[in-house]
Amino acid sequence: MPPTHSPSPRTSSPAFGRLAPASADPAPLFVYGSLLFPDVLRVLIDRDPHRTPVAVTGWRVIALPERIYPGLIHDQDATATGHLFDDLTPSEWVTLDAFEADFYTVGRIALDHDRHAWAYVCANTAELLPAAAWSPDDFARDHLPAYVERCAAWRRRHEATT
Repeated sequence: MPPTHSPSPRTSSPAFGRLAPASADPAPLFVYGSLLFPDVLRVLIDRDPHRTPVAVTGWRVIALPERIYPGLIHDQDATATGHLFDDLTPSEWVTLDAFEADFYTVGRIALDHDRHAWAYVCANTAELLPAAAWSPDDFARDHLPAYVERCAAWRRRHEATT
């Protein structure tokens, strides 16, 4: 989900910026969009993290206007599917945080059995509604190879500025 603009440099410490909550509470990361694809992760962090499929009640994955990657919004009547990553290193968290577009915030989402996870959620949902569902199958078919190349270019720029 790289920004459509050049990313602004962020701190390299997980204790600052959007990652402050996650660094204080090392819950897993819930992913639901382009980070579901191992090829994207290998380009960004050099590996495919341990993943567990999960469905999260009260959230919906939506197609974002003029973007090929999705957003996650609160919707009490919906269920979002995705994966939990439970073994990200601090530097991988920092890379993924820098990668995610600025309109996402790190939010705590409830899972089952009194567990929770972190997720990149859309902060300003009013401007996104109504919204269609996002399809990982359509993304893989229509956009994945070019998106992986965009991610590789983003990483080269990111590493040159950090």
